[in-house]
Amino acid sequence: MRFVATVVALLCAGVSARNVPRFGQSVLADDPLDVPGQSPLKFCEADRAKDIITIEEVVLSPNPPQAGATLTIEASGLVKEDITEGAYVKLQVKYGYIKLLDTQADLCEEIKNVDLECPIEKGKISITKEVELPKEIPPGKYTVQADVYTADDEHITCLTATVIFGRKAVPFFDL
Repeated sequence: MRFVATVVALLCAGVSARNVPRFGQSVLADDPLDVPGQSPLKFCEADRAKDIITIEEVVLSPNPPQAGATLTIEASGLVKEDITEGAYVKLQVKYGYIKLLDTQADLCEEIKNVDLECPIEKGKISITKEVELPKEIPPGKYTVQADVYTADDEHITCLTATVIFGRKAVPFFDL
């Protein structure tokens, strides 16, 4: 959940959390929904002209994220207007086809996970955050979507990510 909370906080802050992503590749402009950088992030919709945040780049290392590893998230963007108390995020997390979480959270509470506070002031912003991913992440496909709004229901941004955690190799002993 800590990984999800951090990704959501980054998604909520809009600076950085569909198809299976192209892990390990730099995304330039192949798909208008791809978030620039090296990550599995995608925008929810192609028309983002009215969004309050412009995400310039998100880089995850390692990419793809791996259970038991330290995930470094580097993100940058432009906040077009101040984001104040009352902003919220509609968050959905799925494990395969199973919906694990479908909730609405306070944006200003979530962004504390990336050392930010409300109000988020207009202007350029960048974040670097390290997260220790637990070794016990069950293998499978996880999809996270965060749709973010101001207190006045103006659209801030919407991002989605799909990450596949694999099974650990189990040594075989010939007895």
